[in-house]
Amino acid sequence: MSEAPREIEDLIKLMAKLPGLGPRSARRAVLHLVKKRALLLTPLSGAMQQVAETARECISCGNIGTTERCEICTSEKRATGEICVVEDVADLWAMERTRVFKGRYHVLGGTLSALDAIGPEDLGIPKLTTRLKDENITEVILALNATIDGQTTAHYIADELEGRGIKVTSLAQGVPVGGELDYLDDGTISAALRARKSL
Repeated sequence: MSEAPREIEDLIKLMAKLPGLGPRSARRAVLHLVKKRALLLTPLSGAMQQVAETARECISCGNIGTTERCEICTSEKRATGEICVVEDVADLWAMERTRVFKGRYHVLGGTLSALDAIGPEDLGIPKLTTRLKDENITEVILALNATIDGQTTAHYIADELEGRGIKVTSLAQGVPVGGELDYLDDGTISAALRARKSL
């Protein structure tokens, strides 16, 4: 006999697929949600349904929003000539939390990886080079995670942009080796952005 009804077991299995949650954590989370049904489970299911129906990827930068082009891409105030390249949306949101960067973004959706057969086309790097011309970009800030794959991707992009008259910089001190932007505090990200260095 199963420990829980099939519907609850199905929910636990789905929750266990989320980052940071294993089977035990998912089971605890689901039990808590069921116990707090009116306070948490019902509003959560409504919010998830709404996000499922309205969330979409920005056709310009790859950010997640509810319109075809996100607020950052449509804001004239953000047309500063600077574009910040990040690995994923969580990194973009981490940068935005600092309120330091006033330009636009480009979300790669990952990093180059020979082991996983992820090449430049899989990351939209050609799309990035098109945006640089179309949006009159003068500086590209590579805010990629300080991992081997992140740094390999940063060097690849820097090499691709060489000779195009575009300044290429990367985040400076404060970002530890192996560190991911989404896990850094706002002050560390702000300091690294202000002290960025040319590649």
